[in-house]
Amino acid sequence: MDERFTVNWLPVFLIGLAALCVLAVVLLYHKRRRDRGTDLMEGHEYELYCADLLKSHGFIEVEVTRESGDYGVDILAEREGVTYAIQCKCYSSPVGIKAIQEVYAGKDYYDRMVGVVMTNQRFTAPAVSFARKLKVLLWDGDYVEAMEEE
Repeated sequence: MDERFTVNWLPVFLIGLAALCVLAVVLLYHKRRRDRGTDLMEGHEYELYCADLLKSHGFIEVEVTRESGDYGVDILAEREGVTYAIQCKCYSSPVGIKAIQEVYAGKDYYDRMVGVVMTNQRFTAPAVSFARKLKVLLWDGDYVEAMEEE
C-alpha cells in the first residue's frame, strides 16, 4: 500500500472527542442556566419573576394577585391595549389541563381579553389541545427562556 495515503486516526479521533466535549459542556451550561433561572423557585417567587419579565417586555399595569383566592390568575397585565390574565406554573413536570381551566375561569372573573399559562416546563398533549379549544395561550419553558434572552 502506498504510504502517502495512510491516515493517522489518532488526531482525527482526538479532534472528534474534543468536539463532543465542547458540545456536552454547552448543553450542560444551558441546562444549568435554565434550572438555576426558574426550576428552583417556589410558586410566588416564580410569579414575581414572571411579572418582572413581562415588565421588561413592554407589559404595563403588571399586578401580581394575592397568593390565595386569586381565581386561577397570578398576574394581571396589559400590552398594546390588550389585557391579560396569566397563570404561572413552576413545575418539575409538564403542565396539565387544570392550569388551563383555572386561567380560563379567572380571565372572565377579572374581565380580561386573553388568558395565558406561563411555565418553566412543557405542556401535556391534552393541555395543548384543550388550550387551543378555549383559546388560551401557552408560554412554555422555551418561550419563557427566549423572553429572558431578548
